[in-house]
Amino acid sequence: MAISPNKYLPIRYIPFGLCILGAIASFAAIELHEQSFRFLLLFGFLTLVGIYDVLQTKIAILRNYPVIGHLRFMLEFIRPEIRQYFIEGDNDETPFSKEQRTLVYSRAKAVPDEIPFGTTLDVMAPGYQWINQSLAPTRLLSHNFRVEIGGKDCKQKYSASIFNISAMSFGSLSANAVMALNLGAKKGGFAHDTGEGSISKYHRIHGGDLIWEIGSGYFGCRHPDGRFNADKYTENALDPQVKMIEIKLSQGAKPGHGGILPGSKVTAEIAAARGVKEGEACISPASHSAFSTPLELMHFIKKLRDLSGGKPVGFKFCVGHPWEWFGIVKAMLETGIYPDFIVVDGSEGGTGASPVEFTNHVGTPLQEGLRLVHNTLVGVNLRDQIKIGCAGKIISAFDMAVAFALGADWCNSARGFMFSIGCIQAQVCNTGNCPTGVTTQNPLRQKALVVPNKAERVFNFHNETLKTLKALVEAAGLHHPGEIDAPHIIRRINKHEVRLLSFLLPEMPAGLLLTSEHIDPSLNLPRVFELYWHRSQAQSFSALKS
Repeated sequence: MAISPNKYLPIRYIPFGLCILGAIASFAAIELHEQSFRFLLLFGFLTLVGIYDVLQTKIAILRNYPVIGHLRFMLEFIRPEIRQYFIEGDNDETPFSKEQRTLVYSRAKAVPDEIPFGTTLDVMAPGYQWINQSLAPTRLLSHNFRVEIGGKDCKQKYSASIFNISAMSFGSLSANAVMALNLGAKKGGFAHDTGEGSISKYHRIHGGDLIWEIGSGYFGCRHPDGRFNADKYTENALDPQVKMIEIKLSQGAKPGHGGILPGSKVTAEIAAARGVKEGEACISPASHSAFSTPLELMHFIKKLRDLSGGKPVGFKFCVGHPWEWFGIVKAMLETGIYPDFIVVDGSEGGTGASPVEFTNHVGTPLQEGLRLVHNTLVGVNLRDQIKIGCAGKIISAFDMAVAFALGADWCNSARGFMFSIGCIQAQVCNTGNCPTGVTTQNPLRQKALVVPNKAERVFNFHNETLKTLKALVEAAGLHHPGEIDAPHIIRRINKHEVRLLSFLLPEMPAGLLLTSEHIDPSLNLPRVFELYWHRSQAQSFSALKS
């Protein structure tokens, strides 16, 4: 079997090694050639730089790429245009702008993120959004905004931060990345979603609050054949560290796709966390086997809630066929069983590996999905019973403000927190060669990510983002982010027109769907209600014929 140079022979250390050899050779030749002294100074200096890089704990790139890692920062320092070409690629389709990454990095390091010379955005471009300020701004005592999650049947309600770490599995993330995220969450008093890879030993070391995500593979609560195992579920669900249980119906980055972790990547630690055999392919089917109808989903929710001792149980999904979502709501009404929460995952959400067509063209974006879920629950008078979370390219405090205006109660972020622990968007997540140790199982590479240092940055990013959100809420004359509504956000349509978000995305009148099978077109609501509400059914995910 061929030896992988990345695993057993870290070629990224060769330049550092050459510097050491150059210093030794120059020292040995110093009596033979007087020019050798100059080379000794050069290679000696580079050797000292490399030693410093390996020993320092703040910059993972330099620990993994001693000496040559400085080239990246030199390019950044010389010209932003060079950085754009060499680091980000010379196109306009990079996942996040330089400003967004700079914002996260600044807040993670707790350094000022103010910018000079006004906005960097084109305020006349269609799609530009803003929130209006008040002449009577408020003054709030704290930025520790929280929301209580738990409905009528919940016995252990959870007071959650309104900003939490979105689902990312151990296996996709390195052990050190998981520990840094969880330690940061522990320090900041916010929640860490495990992702569908279940709860690993690295999630437990620091004791940060967990949202246990259960996907179609039932990792951490499965029988050997992949079916749901109630006994194993109960064992994990009763753990005091687990605050909520989230059923993953679909994921924004690849809804309806499922996934597979090749056997070569299923290490002993990953196998232990997921309840599978080491070295065997780990399969996440595209659909669940524990339920096949909306009614069965409601009973599964009740089962999980009861087995957990009454903890909040909900589900996450990227909105797909609207009649399926409507069928779930009708099942709530028919059974009287309500999820404690629903997390809406926008199709713009990310993943380590997904077919391009799924990433770009499958699933509903967060704006439309979140507003549809909010409006439907309002229309059946259940909005006050069920909390709504959301995820999908949420980075800044203003991103959160827009999500609240669309109907969210809290926000989750994945890449924002990944940036805070050092992700540079190298986009090699699926190769195991992550330069900063965030998305690799290579022990040497992930060792570059120093847990206490990065945990502090996780805490800082969360803390500084909520401080800025507090300032936005105060400037708008409000008292809590939950008061931000669609009329507070304005969007430019073209160079000569702007609209309130409430005009573009109007709210459903309370209880309307309970009194009428057909929606009055004069209400200016999306036609999806008129077309599909009456065709949906609690007994099946299929639509009735019109």
